[in-house]
Amino acid sequence: MNHKRVARIWRREGLKVPAKHKKRGRLWLNDGSCIRLRPLHRNHVWAYDFVEDRTRDGRKIRMLTVIDEFTRECLAIQVKRRLGSQDVLTVLARLFLARGVPEHIRSDNGGEFTAKALRKWLGVMKAKTLYIEPGSPWENGYNESFNGKLCDECLNTELFYTLREAQIIIENWRREFNAVRPHSSLGYRPPAPETFQPADPACAVWKLQPDRPSAEGRLPVT
Repeated sequence: MNHKRVARIWRREGLKVPAKHKKRGRLWLNDGSCIRLRPLHRNHVWAYDFVEDRTRDGRKIRMLTVIDEFTRECLAIQVKRRLGSQDVLTVLARLFLARGVPEHIRSDNGGEFTAKALRKWLGVMKAKTLYIEPGSPWENGYNESFNGKLCDECLNTELFYTLREAQIIIENWRREFNAVRPHSSLGYRPPAPETFQPADPACAVWKLQPDRPSAEGRLPVT
């Protein structure tokens, strides 16, 4: 078996050699560090991106995922048949009112994220945009990792019959992801747990109890 015979078999089976692509490198400073802003605290850097799936009838559904890179919390998953720049602006406005304005928002260069109206509104709100290099999804690694978990744990295991069903199931998964699911990067704790363990449980329980009446007016405990 020589390389000529391999080439003949390769051509006979209709196989093609993968085209060579020019490698894309990251942007580097003179000191060798990569230009990428790391999240330092809550509301420092948010990231958003789109994910697509289909209902049982073959119609497409689109999801806008928004996460806080520092806490790993999923702030919102907007599920609709179509999503444009106006939908992105509406979701961000609702989150800004509820959680405050982040310092930076990271995204790719999609038309929904680079629309003039959205960029102008973000400028008014004093939220700086961080656009990754084209063809470099690793520069939005936190959001890409979250989207992978969304696909593996929800979208690939569920069959959606209607858009409303998809919205309910995905929202339930988002709440479980934030409040219940352990995260290895957070010491196997959820990013936004619904309960927490106080330092002194006995004192905490006593403080949570209402003021007790006197012995004479105390009601029997049932």
